[in-house]
Amino acid sequence: MLLAIDVGNTQTVIGMFARERGQEELLHHWRISSNAERTSDELAMLVSQLLDLQGFEIDRTVSGIAVASVVPRVTAALREMTERWFPVPTVIVEPGIKTGMPILYEDPKEVGADRIADAVAAYARYGGPTIVIDFGTATTFEAISDKGEYLGGAIIPGVEISLDALFARAAALRRVALVAPRSVIGKSTNESIQAGAVYGISAQVEGLCQRFEAELGECTVVATGGLADLIAPLTPAIQHHEPWLTLHGLRLIFERNA
Repeated sequence: MLLAIDVGNTQTVIGMFARERGQEELLHHWRISSNAERTSDELAMLVSQLLDLQGFEIDRTVSGIAVASVVPRVTAALREMTERWFPVPTVIVEPGIKTGMPILYEDPKEVGADRIADAVAAYARYGGPTIVIDFGTATTFEAISDKGEYLGGAIIPGVEISLDALFARAAALRRVALVAPRSVIGKSTNESIQAGAVYGISAQVEGLCQRFEAELGECTVVATGGLADLIAPLTPAIQHHEPWLTLHGLRLIFERNA
């Protein structure tokens, strides 16, 4: 079985793939907080415990590991973890790895590993041109051509960190639950903040997708990330919600390198 690990700035998503009915299926997935202070030994213990919850022994179960990380200290700790504790074929998405997708950035090394994995998975599933929107700490937009080229994208502050900045700078405003309000026109301060956050990002999505399509032509739009399940139903611009898109991209990249 393949263990796919997607390390974001806030959360880490771990998935386990196994071949079922002739194709690779995502059997289990876990979401934990990202912590740059964890050592390689602590990460090994954590991964082993997660697998143990499902009744798996890692030395008998895991045949490969794929990693995408945007936190350099965690990347280093995971590399050490695999070398010391889990001596199986390991692919870490970084410069020199075969992705099967030309990266047409001015400096391809600048593209985050998660953005590449998202693009690879989206193109494999839907073809192109495609726009991928990942709602994470930052909200990222990826543009993939009809030829399967990574063209670039856009990065905007994520919903949660935007609210953090608002509450830190506006003393009279209190934190609210990040949910869709009854109406886009809030009838209270809490609802007004929720409307601005939720429908504001929805409008950003629609506006950026419209501008992307002005250059690319009609696109398939795919959403992923922790807040995609909140935003995707609120905008007609998003056609597909793929919560585990990055993990599937890691699986594909592993298969192209292992």
